[in-house]
Amino acid sequence: MDIDFRVAIVLLPIIAAASWAVFNIGQAALTQVRNFLARD
Repeated sequence: MDIDFRVAIVLLPIIAAASWAVFNIGQAALTQVRNFLARD
């Protein structure tokens, strides 16, 4: 069973962009949750 690396080459930038977006959105979301919880 031979691995086709063309699929990995196509998916790698998509996975990198998605993980970068989730990381940045996650930080903003956590900041908002902390601010909301600290508002009491």
